[in-house]
This record gives sequence, C-alpha cells and structure tokens, in this order.
Amino acid sequence: MSYILVVNPQILSDAGMPMNDVAFATAVSAGIATLVMAFLANYPFALAPGMGLNAYFTYGVVQGMGVPYPVALGAVFVEGALFLALSVGGARAAVLNAIPLTLKQATTAGIGLFLGVIGLRNAGIVVDNPATLVGLGDLTDPLVLASLGGLAVTGVLLARRVLGALLIGIAVTAAYVWMTGLAPGPTNLMAVPQLPEQTLAAFEFDLLLQGKLFSVVLAFLFVDFFDTAGTLVGVGTLGGFVDSRGFLPRASRAFSADAIGTMVGATLGTSTVTTYIESATGIEEGGKTGLTALVVAVLFFLSLWFMPVFTAVPAAATAPALIAVGALMLRGTADIAWGHMDEAIPAFLTITVMPFTFSIANGIAAGVVSHVLLKLLGGDPGAVRPIMYLLAILLIAFYAAWGSGLTF
Repeated sequence: MSYILVVNPQILSDAGMPMNDVAFATAVSAGIATLVMAFLANYPFALAPGMGLNAYFTYGVVQGMGVPYPVALGAVFVEGALFLALSVGGARAAVLNAIPLTLKQATTAGIGLFLGVIGLRNAGIVVDNPATLVGLGDLTDPLVLASLGGLAVTGVLLARRVLGALLIGIAVTAAYVWMTGLAPGPTNLMAVPQLPEQTLAAFEFDLLLQGKLFSVVLAFLFVDFFDTAGTLVGVGTLGGFVDSRGFLPRASRAFSADAIGTMVGATLGTSTVTTYIESATGIEEGGKTGLTALVVAVLFFLSLWFMPVFTAVPAAATAPALIAVGALMLRGTADIAWGHMDEAIPAFLTITVMPFTFSIANGIAAGVVSHVLLKLLGGDPGAVRPIMYLLAILLIAFYAAWGSGLTF
C-alpha cells in the first residue's frame, strides 16, 4: 500500500494542496483508520485515502466545478459523518449482507482482475492504445523486464510457499532497479515529519450549508460506500471471514473504521479514506486478525520518518505483487453457478466491469441491477431480498443523474 504515500500527494497537489501537507495527512489518516479497524473490528484490513476518490476530488470537484479545496474537504468531512451515522445504525451492514453470495464471489474475482490490470499497467506490460483501447507494452524496455523478473521471483517464492514472498519480490525488484540506475534510489534514509501548515482543519462549510454542493456529497457517499463494500466482500471472502450465508460479521464496525478515517483525513487534509483491496496481500501472507492491521498502522506512522525510502520504490517493483494477488483472488470463480444465466450474467458483469471501467463501484452496480432485473423478469422475484430492489432503484437513479458515473 505504500505507493499511496507517493501518488496521493501528487494527485491532490493538482488541487492546489501542498504536497508535504498531503503526504503527512495520507500517512497519519491511514495509520489512524487502520488502527481503528484493528481494535474495533479485529480484521486484517488496512485503510488509506482511496485512489479514484482522490482523482474525483481534484479533477471532478476542484478543477471541474471550480470549488476551492477547503470546501471540497468540507464535503468529504460531511460524507464521513453521514457514513458514520449509517454505519452505527447498521444500514451499511444491512445492504452488504443483502447482496447475494454469487455477487460476492464475483466481486472477489472482479477485484482480483482489477488488481491484475493495475499491476500490468504499472509494469508497462499493458499500455494505452487509441486503436484497440489497450495493447502490449514494449517488452524490451528494461523496466518492463525488471517487473517480469520480479513476477518470476514472486511466483517461484509463492509456489514454494516461502513466507513473505510478496515483500521479498518487491524488495528484490526495487533493489535491482536502483542498482542498475533504472530508477533513482533514495537520497536520504530519514526525514523529520512536519505538521500540515495549510490543510490542517482547513475545511469550509459555507457552500455546503447553502445546499450548492449536495450532489458532491452524494457522489462521495455513493462511491465510497460501494468501493468499501466491494473491498470488504472481496478480501473478506479471500480470508474466509464471510460465512455460509454470505454475511460478514462485524461489518458495521468495519464500516465505522472507514468513516472515522474519512473524517480524520478531511481534518488533516486529504480526500476520502477507504478500505484497500491491497489488504488481500496481507491476508495471503497469513493475516487473520486485527494484529495484521495493527502492524500496518504502525508502519504507516513510521513511514513519516522514512518517507525518502518509501517514495523511491518504483511502480515497477510493486507491480508483480499486485499481479500475483490478482491471480490468487480469481479462484473464487469456481464456485459461481455458471450454468444458470440469471446468476452467470450478473457475476460476469461484476467481474468484467470493474477492471474495464477502473471502478469497483461500477462493477457492483452492474451486478446488482442485472441480478434484480433478471430475477424479476425471469419469474423468480422472491429470490431477491427487498433491500436489493431498493438498491437497484437507487443505483439506476444515480447513473441516470450522473451519466457515466465516476471512473475510479
């Protein structure tokens, strides 16, 4: 997850926010939110400012709508407060538990494919192609070859069940690119962290109180909810936490940690904090309890002093771990009832829409709406829980209002 310490400040700096302030807010909000997850929910799930949500914050709200970043931070804080109320009241957990098991299995696989696509892109193996949408990268590029070598090392270590295989693969690849000069290594080992100077409690609520940014709060709510729900289902299933009914125990507590993290992040100066799909790497290494999250939280706090080292790790070094974990998460597709089209089509849409739209939220929306419609029109309306009908209506209304939705 350490890449967020680099990427988040870069994205939010385009919103006019100082990079040093955002770097501090990123590490501390991630540490606090993950600490809450460890002690409140006792799950090995880690949290940090969400990718995509930070892009919407910067390019959709601040740049696209001309909203000053303090006002946007206010919208994030309000969204976090609303989420906390919904979490404590059990509304978020009720929705999560109403989603059928097939869609939860598909969500796990979809997130795995999503992770794999991110890894392939970061490695340079898959690139943008205006003619075919995507294409094969330059396999003679030294950085691409380094990522492929790192993937081979990671794969061999996983096959031999070596403890810490993913971390060893990252370390070996990073060391190689640094020593060969393919990427600049760290200039210093440590740096003294500084409190945010401009973003600490900088939010403003004037426009929100006037109702002018109500739609922005709703957009943050929608994407954060389904992003977190999808991640909890995906990594929860991977870790064996989802029971035979498809329920995730202590889901309300996990959602509360997410909401608290969002409010803390907005106070410090960063966009929405959410549960990370990269938590799957920790679960694959054997993490089963909040102790895993506790370790991650401590490391995020420590990263404040070692920022020069972590920010020097290139994407080419972390890509093999993402690809490997993506492969591991696809194994859940074996349990999907592919012979029944009213189950197979929603599952397929959930799995494919996530990576192709770069959004967990869009994938879940496609699965939920298609599941309800196929069951309803196929003559089996009783197989759908009442909450699912309400959810499908709200999703249709959301996408009707926002067009193509939000690409994260």
